[in-house]
Order: sequence, then C-alpha cells, then structure tokens
Amino acid sequence: MVTHGTVKGDVISIFGFAGSLRKGSYNKALLQAAVELVPDGARLEQFDLAGIPPFNQDFENEPPATVKAFKAKIKAADAILIATPEYNYSIPGVLKNAIDWASRPYGDNALDGKPVAIMGASIGMLGTARAQYHLRQTFVFLNMRPLNQPEVMVPFATNSINEQGEITDQKTKDKIKELLAALCVWTIQLRRGLERE
Repeated sequence: MVTHGTVKGDVISIFGFAGSLRKGSYNKALLQAAVELVPDGARLEQFDLAGIPPFNQDFENEPPATVKAFKAKIKAADAILIATPEYNYSIPGVLKNAIDWASRPYGDNALDGKPVAIMGASIGMLGTARAQYHLRQTFVFLNMRPLNQPEVMVPFATNSINEQGEITDQKTKDKIKELLAALCVWTIQLRRGLERE
C-alpha cells in the first residue's frame, strides 16, 4: 500500500508500455503482471506501441492520432513504467521511435520531468541490463526522473514466463511489486519537492 500520500487526487496514475510488438512478448508479460501487482493507491494503464508509425520530423507539429493519444496519456500520468527488451546490446527501435515522437517537437516534450521506472526480460543471462543502461542515457536528455533501485532484469525469461504469458517465478513477481511500490514513493517525493520550491 502507498503510505506516503498521493499525487493527483486519490490515485497515483502510472502509464506503462513495452518496447516490443511481438504478441508473445516477455516484456508485455511483465507489464501485464505489473497491472495485477500495482499497490493500493495506484493504477497502471497499458499502451501498445503497435499503432505508432515511424517518426517523421515533417509531421512532428501535426502528428498522427495515435501519437497524439500516446503523448496525451504520458502528460496525464503521474509516472511512467517501461518494459524493454534488449536488441543488439541496446533498446529496440520501436521503443526509441515512440520516445522520439513523445519528445518532439522541441519545446513539447511529454516526458519532461516524469518519474520513470524500467524493467526488462530477455532469454539471455543479463536480462536487458545493457538496454536499460542505454535507456537511462536517453532519460538524461529527456529530463526524466528515473528510479535507480530496485532494478528488475529478468534473465532466461523462459524459466520465469510460460507460453501463456504468465509469470511463474515468485521472485520475479516480488521484484515487480517492489519496483511499483518504489516508483509510487519516488513519484510522491518528487512532487512534494516541487511543491516546496
């Protein structure tokens, strides 16, 4: 349960998306588990990046409807949760593309100042560690407020997530729950700091 107050009204709103388009994505499974594990006093809304087209700067001032909806949901949320795969030692193109849309045009960065938490799953032994660190570098320019710990990196994902997209490993569930609780507290702390300024 969130015990340090709330941010907007009675509920902390978290907006989550996975950097994968695959139907059976392990990272979509993490995000779905997070919906079920979100603490009392918070809610998590998922967004599928499938409808977002490739970024084209020619249209950044009048983006497609899906992009407008994506940015509006980011702006309305108290915090962001990203589940990222790792492709070629880095973040997937679909995730970078969505971030580029959300941050443009210059002066209309929907991600500016947002608290954000990251989690990721992969079939390899590092569990998206390199992708998560690259994503944190991107957060610097976006002026986001990343949660440092706990880190949720799920290695050998087939051992923790079944073919139905269910988390079968209790430790993984516990870490996701811990991440969500920490994100809520971090969001409240940041908002209180801004209110004192």
